Amino acid sequence: MQWMIYGANGYTGRLIAQEAKQRGLSPILAGRSDAVATLAQALGFEHRRFDLADRNAVRAGLDGVGLVLHCAGPFSATSAPMLEGCLAAGAHYLDITGEIDVFAYCHAQDARASERGIVVLPGAGFDVVPTDCLAAMLKRELPTATHLVLAFEAGGGPSPGTAKTSVEGLGKGGRARIDGELQRVPLAWKTRSFVRDGQPRTAMTIPWGDVYTAYLSTGIPNVEVYMAVPPATISRLRRLRLLGPLLGTGLVQSFLKRGVARSVRGPSDDKRAATVTHVWGEVSDRDGAQVRRHLVVPNGYTLTATASLGIVEHLLRGTDVVGYRTPSQLMGAEYVLSLPGVTLSAGK
Repeated sequence: MQWMIYGANGYTGRLIAQEAKQRGLSPILAGRSDAVATLAQALGFEHRRFDLADRNAVRAGLDGVGLVLHCAGPFSATSAPMLEGCLAAGAHYLDITGEIDVFAYCHAQDARASERGIVVLPGAGFDVVPTDCLAAMLKRELPTATHLVLAFEAGGGPSPGTAKTSVEGLGKGGRARIDGELQRVPLAWKTRSFVRDGQPRTAMTIPWGDVYTAYLSTGIPNVEVYMAVPPATISRLRRLRLLGPLLGTGLVQSFLKRGVARSVRGPSDDKRAATVTHVWGEVSDRDGAQVRRHLVVPNGYTLTATASLGIVEHLLRGTDVVGYRTPSQLMGAEYVLSLPGVTLSAGK
């Protein structure tokens, strides 16, 4: 089966392409700029150039392709046209998004994907493989769970794409799942602490993808996701609440994204190698029973490369599964434990 990495010349797409080369895989590298040709030549891969804004070009670009790993953000703009192209081509669709609205859109295409005989799996990387797998493991340990809390502390800094996605999120506020329903909540709605190396880490709620996906994976009706940040960051975000809808206007978004383009480059190879990500999970039920677990995984971008390619390899071997799936639904709850550099322990 021919398969493609679209957005291969971006920060994360490039890492995935390099890891694919090390694994002896042979993806087609694709994107909308000429930079993808340079990367493909360096790695010895075929390449194609097409813009997702052109539906006919997408169809032509996906000719003969059976699987796409979509890495070109912001996914709020790029996911739908690529998924439509995959549905038309009969190609499995994977991406590395963490955006709730993208998960919801992809989930809404479940019946169409099943009819076409393809798998649709957004969030095939750090968003949301480790958190989704941890949620599924916790649900198995406490089947009566009614509340799920997930949290993470990521080192190394963001890529340009992640930073721009975070800027988009400011205008949408926070999200949580309450009694089975997605609810909009204020920025930095709740705070709490998690223990790392014997020290408490302050964290705030964020609209992470698991607010959508963990409910599908576990059925747990109440889901909150936290990110460990300094108290000063929490204070700044709570002050931003005063700006309200202004944060989502085109003028403000353009200004903030230009700042990202000027200053954010993504972590270096050395920084990625030197940093890890801590992931905490906690479930509880109405009787007071509780289970906690703590994952340590490589830097999120490194994990995205290994996790997404593991899913690619699984699908290349063939599957009877079709339709929308979360990572744990397709790969099993223990999938994250099979990835390099991942350890699991009891949480605190």
